[in-house]
Amino acid sequence: MTMNIQMVEQTIFALASGAGKAGIAVFRVSGPSAKMALSVLASEKVTPPRRATRVRLIDPVSEELLDEALAIYFPGPASFTGEDVVELHVHGGRAVIAGITEVLNTIQGVRMAEAGEFTRRAFDNDKLDLTAAEGLADLINAETAAQRRQAQRQLRGDLGIIYDDWRRRLLKATALFEAEIDFSDEDLPPGLKELVVEQVSVINNEIANHLDDNGQGQILREGLHIAIVGPPNAGKSSLLNRLSRRDVAIVSEKAGTTRDVIEVYLELGGYPVIIADTAGLRVSGDDLESEGVRRAEERASHADLKLVVFDGAVWPEKDARTETIIDENTLVVINKSDLMDHTKKEHLVISSKTGDGLEGLLDLLKKEVFDRCHAGASPALTRSRHRSALNDCCKSLGRFEVALETELKAEDLRLAGRALGRITGRVDVEEVLDIIFSEFCIGK
Repeated sequence: MTMNIQMVEQTIFALASGAGKAGIAVFRVSGPSAKMALSVLASEKVTPPRRATRVRLIDPVSEELLDEALAIYFPGPASFTGEDVVELHVHGGRAVIAGITEVLNTIQGVRMAEAGEFTRRAFDNDKLDLTAAEGLADLINAETAAQRRQAQRQLRGDLGIIYDDWRRRLLKATALFEAEIDFSDEDLPPGLKELVVEQVSVINNEIANHLDDNGQGQILREGLHIAIVGPPNAGKSSLLNRLSRRDVAIVSEKAGTTRDVIEVYLELGGYPVIIADTAGLRVSGDDLESEGVRRAEERASHADLKLVVFDGAVWPEKDARTETIIDENTLVVINKSDLMDHTKKEHLVISSKTGDGLEGLLDLLKKEVFDRCHAGASPALTRSRHRSALNDCCKSLGRFEVALETELKAEDLRLAGRALGRITGRVDVEEVLDIIFSEFCIGK
């Protein structure tokens, strides 16, 4: 316990704007010695909270000018971390950053922050829950407009509000159920158990509907995986180059040129997509190519969407091995329209060489991506950690509904509430008792 207290009492600092040369760099200092650290560096006294003040930052040993900067003081708890926080907006040259870092490192009780430590302190001080912290991480890593919007909603607390509401209602149901068990001889309202059963059923259905989302939130966060598969020489690599608008894959008339999976990150209609070019599907005596074919089939089996490409030069002849991987998550494309008999066209026909039909393919891909990533008005489930906890909650609620022994039913309710609490980071077994004694007049 003593070690944890010492960790909390330490003041931490870090370059919040990231490494590298830039016009402006921002240092963040958080902890009880934040203002003292500023007084060590700054020649002027900075007192007005949340107001930028121009200061001269001086090395206290050499008395050398390090930089002229802006300093902002955020007294706790009205700060990002809930502690006293100082921000220094300095020029982003490496020498300036190194000089300020060196001085801060020499101040007693001040140390360099570890990865994620500012956000951890914000969580510990109830400035945000775990879902909001994850939303902040997603916002920092967002590369498309849709990812940004989803991350902002989560950071704002939209997802945490849903989970906290379920948890609050479940805690109340648990309190009612346990009150009926432990204080059955007291003057309690009638029909408490029946009311709990009804409330649990409603919550269970709401969580089940939330889980039934086809993984939209996770796909949006991580990117929709599309695998381009098909027989050798169908033009898969050429299609990848066309879609990415650069030469990322080697194109050759020789079969078996692509031996490994080549990935390209794209943005389609504001949504993230990872498109993978794979080896041509065929039986080969070459061990290296055979491994490439195995990886191609494995990638196809795990892809969110398969883009199956057939060779238009031999159409309507089809590759039997490629046909076996076609399912409801497949778009069939006939390539090399410039070599086709136009009376035999079917499916979506394109030419990676001339660009014919590519706009139609892009429109179709954008629609598919939108349908699979767009979560609608409700906040989307974004992480496998959330999904696992929600599944555990539903299992516990399902056991509650069928269990015969009262003690087992009560334990299942407690386990369900803890599963929800794991998502937001709020787990407190004493809350059930708090509800009982605050809402019921027991032991008059």
